[in-house]
Amino acid sequence: MLLQDNRIQLRAMEPEDCGAMYRWENDTSLWHLGDTTRPFSRDALREFIAGAAQDIYAARQVRLIIAPRSSGIAVGCVDLFDFDPLHRRAGVGILIYEPADRQRGYAHAALRLVSEYAFGHLDMRQLWADIPVSNTASLRLFERAGFSGTAIKKAWVRTPDGTAYEDVRFVQLFRPTER
Repeated sequence: MLLQDNRIQLRAMEPEDCGAMYRWENDTSLWHLGDTTRPFSRDALREFIAGAAQDIYAARQVRLIIAPRSSGIAVGCVDLFDFDPLHRRAGVGILIYEPADRQRGYAHAALRLVSEYAFGHLDMRQLWADIPVSNTASLRLFERAGFSGTAIKKAWVRTPDGTAYEDVRFVQLFRPTER
């Protein structure tokens, strides 16, 4: 199974991705979308990339770089995290960093490819995501990729300015043969 289609490839992190990851991880405007509370050094990111060779069963996560096949240059990443082999599920998160690279189908293709990888290769039963209700672009993306769910986690994440809390929508994608 190849983690690519005619437009993009999902590939392992390489040392040359450190610069892009440094920008992504240290962009404080994105921290509210995850659990980041502090900046990352280049050394810490180099160690993270070097440790990424660890098996998903040991690390409980995997990050794949999203790169257009035409250039091979990282435009974002897709993560499987909170990997749970007992219950055969994992969380999924995605980032296309530059606004100019958004709305080009990269994220949709990456979600499709990572889902095929999770269901076909890792034998996962479901993928899930928590999406702030104000993030309408991500909600549309995940819905178009087949994720569904109406569960709302009330006041679940802090707003970007830190003054309030926002609801998130919990969405799931089940393996086509299961439910």
